Amino acid sequence: MPQAFHKSPHTGVTENMNTPLVDEQPNILSEQEIAAYIEQYDLKKVVPWSGEPSDMSPNDSVDPNYNQPFYPDWPDLVRLHSLVLTRKVTTILEFGCGYSTLVMAHALAENQRRHGAFVEANLRRNNPHELHAVDDEESYIQLTRERIPEQLAKHVHFHHAQVAMTRFNGRICTEYERLPNICPDFIYLDGPGQFSVVGEINGISTRTRDRLPMASDLLAMEHFFLPGTLIVVDGRTANARFLWANFQREWDYYHDEEGDVHYFELRELPLGYINEAQLRHCLGDGWLESL
Repeated sequence: MPQAFHKSPHTGVTENMNTPLVDEQPNILSEQEIAAYIEQYDLKKVVPWSGEPSDMSPNDSVDPNYNQPFYPDWPDLVRLHSLVLTRKVTTILEFGCGYSTLVMAHALAENQRRHGAFVEANLRRNNPHELHAVDDEESYIQLTRERIPEQLAKHVHFHHAQVAMTRFNGRICTEYERLPNICPDFIYLDGPGQFSVVGEINGISTRTRDRLPMASDLLAMEHFFLPGTLIVVDGRTANARFLWANFQREWDYYHDEEGDVHYFELRELPLGYINEAQLRHCLGDGWLESL
């Protein structure tokens, strides 16, 4: 089983944590259990799809001319939905948009139904039960917007922003030119794509099939994140390693190699009584006691 690691700030020292960062991950469920979860929450009404998955070559996922729709990855979607529910997530920042936007919005709506009154009365969350998706491809935003069921539309806010080549601490990477001004407790990194990034640094850009996504946005925002924030990176292993090498705060990191997912959880003492109230509600007393 892959192992979780803890990183001390500033020193870069990693220590084996011995246990997975995120327990009971939905991606380890059997096909029957995934099907039961989908049926329980009626998720096939949320994700419109007809047809069968198509075979893909190693280059298709990085081919800017590949125009076949991707088949919904139900283990991934169930994982996201379950995480948002079990962690009582209030605010999501998503890089990229697609089927994931739909299922996370559905989970946020369920959280609002279950916990909305408590959150409004007791927590300082000024974008409660909102998902903010930022994408540099207007066509993806439009397609996702058209797919959102009417009852979930109020939970989703789209932001179009260009992505440019840049540097972070001298390292070549990419950065969105504008982000939504929110304080998320859940972040899903699945964008940008490689070929829509503009500019170059010393002749280097991501606009070739042999390059890798290398987003730096979360590094620049790190000091704003609240303890308890969870970052989920879909694939993008090189980008996840870049984040891990440059984060400065007390993160736990776990790579689920089977699911091809990376988790970063900010495990620090509360900033004050307001943050503590949020942590106790969303993650429980046990989470605080484990620090």
